[in-house]
Amino acid sequence: MKRPDLRKLRLPTRVPLRLRVFFRGAFLLLALATLGLALTVLQDEKQRGQRRYADALQRNLAQFAARLRHPTGQLALLNPTLAERPAAPLHPLVLPFAAIDFDDRVKALQAIEMAGCQVQYPDGSTWCAGVGNNPYAGAFVYLVGSVALGELVSHPSGALDVTGFHRVRVELAMRGQTFRWVAPFEALDDAPAAGGQRGRLTGYIDEADGIERALAHGTRAVRDFRGWLWQEGRCAERDASPEGCAKRTFVSIRLPIEIFRDDLFQKKLVWPPADLDQMQLRLRVFAPGAGAALADTDADGATLPFSPAELRDQLLPGETLTVTRLGADGRPRAPELLHLAGAASTDEPIAPWLAQLIRRLPVDGYDAPIEARETIATPLGRYALVLSGDLRSVNRGLATVATRVSWFVGAMLVAIALTWLAIELRIIRRITLLTKRAASVSTGVRASDGLAQIDLADLRGSDELGVLARGLQDLLQRINDDARRDRIRAEQEKDMWHAVGHEIMSPLQSLLALHGAADDASHRYVSRMQQAVRVLYGHASPSEALQSTTLALQPVDLNAFLGNVARNAPFTGIEHVVYSALERPVPVRAEE
Repeated sequence: MKRPDLRKLRLPTRVPLRLRVFFRGAFLLLALATLGLALTVLQDEKQRGQRRYADALQRNLAQFAARLRHPTGQLALLNPTLAERPAAPLHPLVLPFAAIDFDDRVKALQAIEMAGCQVQYPDGSTWCAGVGNNPYAGAFVYLVGSVALGELVSHPSGALDVTGFHRVRVELAMRGQTFRWVAPFEALDDAPAAGGQRGRLTGYIDEADGIERALAHGTRAVRDFRGWLWQEGRCAERDASPEGCAKRTFVSIRLPIEIFRDDLFQKKLVWPPADLDQMQLRLRVFAPGAGAALADTDADGATLPFSPAELRDQLLPGETLTVTRLGADGRPRAPELLHLAGAASTDEPIAPWLAQLIRRLPVDGYDAPIEARETIATPLGRYALVLSGDLRSVNRGLATVATRVSWFVGAMLVAIALTWLAIELRIIRRITLLTKRAASVSTGVRASDGLAQIDLADLRGSDELGVLARGLQDLLQRINDDARRDRIRAEQEKDMWHAVGHEIMSPLQSLLALHGAADDASHRYVSRMQQAVRVLYGHASPSEALQSTTLALQPVDLNAFLGNVARNAPFTGIEHVVYSALERPVPVRAEE
């Protein structure tokens, strides 16, 4: 019998293709799902960021509009060049009121505090110079402020010398002319209930050009010059001694401007005047004597009131606030009154590839310009506010966050890749090696020696594959030991059968000599016995002998052969064997 052809044995030597495709496809899908999740989150955040930015832009504009609708904001709108002016000297501002009730201390202070027009000085004094927004309420310039003064010395009515009393000197320079007034303090008899003093500032034309001297005989007070002075009864400093301490003193003055009045009567007055920011005011408060002024609006260190430029700090990077005045037809007039841009962005470092990726993410309406509009009405007209946003700031903010988050996404992808590599090297590769070596076991067992020569020492370990490899190694070792023992036992049995066959062949050889005739039936039987002994006892076992013997086939009548077997059965100890022979021969090819 032929051995099987080992080259035709198709045993698996690696993990099946379907399992490898499924396993690697699962990791690929996991990596793609991670990237898809990150991109989906970025796109969603970009959409949300656009909506949040539009809402924030609208809220910011509402805050700007609310502030500009307040008298302080209206003051800024009515005086768009306020930020460009120096704090000293004073320049009259267009107030958001038609006029100031300068005769009432409370109302006058409320008006300037609400408008926020006070210029702050280092000595604690505050001064506001302005004109009303309605010229028909009187073309006057108002000066309202406060200063800390000691005990006031009143000027008696009719006295020509004003140097020995508290007084106020005012200078106004406009259109190439300079106007000067001196106003001594004249106390009234009705003092406030809480103490202190109250009096009138009577204005006279001052032609001394800054040189203190007595008024000329017959000098009359300026009729339209009106001024008031109120001094509190308590000290300005809490811990100061009541005697000789400085007290908060409030001053309210209305200056008559003859040029404005003439233009008003001639109907040539344009209000507010175009050269209002070129007018210069100076107010000084003097104590009795010829000493220096106690308060001077030309002093250094003054701080301007609120200006529209301060809104720049509230603008986000990329935002632009534009203010234009609307005409009667509702269209903006050129030029723009105000144009403010937010500070430059100081974002964290952004990965360029990530910023490019975020820009390419599709979002509905992202390419359209984003802006918010508001209209503010003032006594001098309407103003349009346009707050323009820059969606690139949303991209920058999202890219900044995404740059930090990208490290986590990258770490997840690296973890997936490392897990795949670890499984490929630690599991799939070892399974492949174990499969190849297990397939070689079948080849080794079918070899001529019947032993499987395989080494699994490098696949051993503490995991399941290592335990399997160790178990397979031990099993193969035991199988090889059993095969070696069977081979030795077969060799021993073969030697024994050879000896037995030799002992049987000797008597058969003698019988063959006694029946030497070729036509003797006994000779034929003895020859067949010798042949059977040679076949059976020439191998380790009868089964191996039958498997390894090559038969010499020849024509045989099967009917006659079976009849001969039945006749010779009693000689083997089998009785009552009967064969009913056929009437015709049955030819076959066989070996008797």
